[in-house]
Amino acid sequence: MMLRAIKAVEHSELEHNVLDDRTDPVRDQVAISTMHLAKGLEFRAVVVMACDEDVIPLQERIETVTDEADLEEVYNTERHLLYVACTRARDQLLVTGVDPGSEFLEDLQAKGEVKRLSPE
Repeated sequence: MMLRAIKAVEHSELEHNVLDDRTDPVRDQVAISTMHLAKGLEFRAVVVMACDEDVIPLQERIETVTDEADLEEVYNTERHLLYVACTRARDQLLVTGVDPGSEFLEDLQAKGEVKRLSPE
């Protein structure tokens, strides 16, 4: 399970292992990680959660940008963050969010990386 921020699962009742830069996944246990730590990892199945409009790209980052070039860099970084998280799945990928979802989901749909399963 990958999230923008780990605090989203602090009260989870799932038996899980929170991954960080010093912790490896535990077999037969849900591994929870931020999208930032996903690079280089691979899992049989991945759930990328909370792909909402204000989460990816993170609204707080956008609001702090004062230069147009910096804004483009923020968008590129956030888009890449989601892409890396989604491509960690070897066999199955589930991306969740509430409407309105992240504008970057449309990019992944256009590339065939993600298919929309919920009704339009």
